[in-house]
Amino acid sequence: MQYSVLKEKGWLEKEVDANLDLFTEIRKLKKEKNAIILAHYYQDSDIQDCADYIGDSLGLSQEAAKTNAAIIVFAGVHFMAETAKILSPSKKVLLPDLRAGCSLADSCPSEKFETFIKSHPEHIVISYVNCSAEVKALTDIVVTSSNAEKIVNSLAKNQKIIFAPDKNLGAWISKKTGRNMVLWNGACMVHELFSLGQLIRAKEKNPNALVIAHPECETEILEQADFTGSTTALLNFTIKNKAREFIVVTEAGILHQMQKASPEKTFIPAAPATNCACNDCPHMKLNTLEKLYVCLKYEQPEINMPVELMNRARKPIIKMLELSR
Repeated sequence: MQYSVLKEKGWLEKEVDANLDLFTEIRKLKKEKNAIILAHYYQDSDIQDCADYIGDSLGLSQEAAKTNAAIIVFAGVHFMAETAKILSPSKKVLLPDLRAGCSLADSCPSEKFETFIKSHPEHIVISYVNCSAEVKALTDIVVTSSNAEKIVNSLAKNQKIIFAPDKNLGAWISKKTGRNMVLWNGACMVHELFSLGQLIRAKEKNPNALVIAHPECETEILEQADFTGSTTALLNFTIKNKAREFIVVTEAGILHQMQKASPEKTFIPAAPATNCACNDCPHMKLNTLEKLYVCLKYEQPEINMPVELMNRARKPIIKMLELSR
């Protein structure tokens, strides 16, 4: 079955022989095609285990900018693959499932954001990397949860700032820096669903556990946290801290790396308000090992954008990378 048919059906894994050792086949294809696999911490554990680099948005952006590979397979969501293509326009960038979007990026349509910017003159525009290429092209500096505080603090104290699209991250950065930033009203569907009541019950049930949370969570959740930081910062905290138990308030994919790094420790995923698996990002989880194999085999789906758009979107990303050194 050809790739175009698989794409139409929406189930790229249907062609895959169940007897194939996908880890071995993917390793072969990477070598044959001079390809590298970049995976976000929120991907399924199988994908993380076959990736060449696993990281958060900042680390993945840095890796995409410096790789010598001819093909970048981005196991993440659409805006991440876009960022890789923007930073490496001469390389082929692939995304295992084009439907892997982002609720946060979707919450900030570029047309409405442009109008919002015009209504706040004399403001510098800072956008979280979790946004579309079109929004990046309207931005002065892109940031990640790893470097947002540092970059905001690097600006003059009297500088007026628009922060988009995540209102929760923006509020946390405002509190940390003392800046009264104008916030776009966007949010991540996964981090918005964590329940304060469920978190308090988890703390009561596990009194020795430290609560660690991603700053995309709502303020009432962050107020319960012993430590707040990016996914990489959360991982490093669990490695270095002497505590034996952690309640983890972010997408559950990060628990795989935490458990690998500290097998003697216990990691408890925080629960959403309902009994659903809402702490798994449905977009991230669209990628599977089977789709990754087919993607690399056929070199599709490929991420492409107009050159002019990439050129405009690249400037604020390069600015971020320069300020993050």
